[in-house]
Amino acid sequence: MAYSQTKFDTAIWKVVSSIGRGRVMGYGEVARAAGYPRHARMVSKAMSRSQEPLPWYRVVRSDRTLAFKEGSDAYKKQRGLLEQEGVTFANGKVVPLHSDDDKDLDELLWGPG
Repeated sequence: MAYSQTKFDTAIWKVVSSIGRGRVMGYGEVARAAGYPRHARMVSKAMSRSQEPLPWYRVVRSDRTLAFKEGSDAYKKQRGLLEQEGVTFANGKVVPLHSDDDKDLDELLWGPG
């Protein structure tokens, strides 16, 4: 694996690992928090290369919908894992367990530190 890919992957893994129970982040938010804005499309590939388990199901589309086709096994698995953490859905979109009221402005703008 090339050094730049390893660096990117490691940064993505760190951000995804830091997403707390009942919270979600969009692919673009993960990329931005990792220091790679405009690399949202590369996030899922980086997650797939992780040797350690990641809370992949906490990463969703920017509109807060799941990336899998509704009704598919992958969709059901992701939705089930999120619901186990207290996440609810309204009109097909994730409603996180926690609000953003307890975050400071830097975390809201740039993601978990």
